[in-house]
Amino acid sequence: MIPLSDNIASRRVPYVTISLLIACIAVFIYEYLAPGFVQQFAFRPAYVLSTDLFRVGPGMALQTMILSMFMHGGLMHIGSNMLFLWVFGDNVEDRLGHFRFLVFYLVCGIVATLAHSLSAGFGLLYDPHSLDRAIVGASGAVAGVLGAYLVLFPHSSVRTLVIFFIITVINVPAIFFIVLWFISQLFSGAGSLAGAPGGVAYWAHIGGFVIGFVWGKMVASKPFRRPPPPRIMDLRMDD
Repeated sequence: MIPLSDNIASRRVPYVTISLLIACIAVFIYEYLAPGFVQQFAFRPAYVLSTDLFRVGPGMALQTMILSMFMHGGLMHIGSNMLFLWVFGDNVEDRLGHFRFLVFYLVCGIVATLAHSLSAGFGLLYDPHSLDRAIVGASGAVAGVLGAYLVLFPHSSVRTLVIFFIITVINVPAIFFIVLWFISQLFSGAGSLAGAPGGVAYWAHIGGFVIGFVWGKMVASKPFRRPPPPRIMDLRMDD
């Protein structure tokens, strides 16, 4: 199932969501112009789970965490992440506000990266190189957006492209779409802990989603004050 749009219109321009989209696309293009960029600046779990932390330092570890959110491994990778961010991010930004949404997005991405690092530490049982494998992509942060969206807009619907024997477009309840997605990540994440092969950071998705869901719960528990309508000044001069 591929989301195309939702049925909730934003009340203001999602400047941060648009900026994140542009930044990810720009970094993706730069990856091809500078082939060594990813190897040099991508985050590795070893930066926080081994003595590498003392070698690179906490500042560099955090820097690579954030930079990795804007790197992607291919067209399909960046395409799916940016599509999900575009469909769901504008409404979450509308609810949180521009600056708080940016902080929320980055925190979700960092927590997602740490969750993946813990799963990589568990992966040492069957893969001695698990801590050295770079993690790139906005998936964890976007998963946080999905978690918050589920809480803040549970009654919305998602216009979805379904490819299953036939190709069709249907409206799917957002709660069904997102919960089904999360369950698939849980099953895949459990399989990765059991040693199933794969290059997807499922536990980053799970960690990002959980922190986004909790954050959304905290926001939803507070009264929502809609932004005031723009003021129109009367510049007419009296005769």
